[in-house]
Amino acid sequence: MILESQRLLIRPYTTEDVHELYEILSDPDTIAFWPKPFSLAQVEDWIQHRGIENYGIGIGRCAVLLKETGDLIGDAGIVNQVLDGNPEYDLGYIIHAQYWGHGYGGEAAAEIMRYGFEELQLPRLCANMPAEHISSRRVAEKLGMQLEKEFINTRNRDVLTCLYSKNKV
Repeated sequence: MILESQRLLIRPYTTEDVHELYEILSDPDTIAFWPKPFSLAQVEDWIQHRGIENYGIGIGRCAVLLKETGDLIGDAGIVNQVLDGNPEYDLGYIIHAQYWGHGYGGEAAAEIMRYGFEELQLPRLCANMPAEHISSRRVAEKLGMQLEKEFINTRNRDVLTCLYSKNKV
């Protein structure tokens, strides 16, 4: 599976992506809303368990690349996740801080959402983020997702977390 939007390519990870993804997930600004920046071992685990192991069923986190340069600038995809006690298809998106403000997160998330609904025929997608992560909330809202609820996220420092959702139309 390789997805393409106007400015981005979204492709499955390979083990060769570890160091480029590490530059993104270890960046304190990029990961400011996560418990802490990722270690190299955590990035290797992310690629394996959130990416490669899921590709056989059509989901998983993927590399987001700029078409123009081929640079890996982020991560996006769908994973099975338990959110506030319920199993969900969770749409996630992370863009390296140096690329913020250009709409890449929304562009990647929109293409992942299209893939989830049209290709995978998923009935529902969710996105979750800390309540204070305003730019991530805006992306979800631009995708037509609705705020379903807020909950205390025990997996992320017990922060107040927003759960957005959208059903397939």
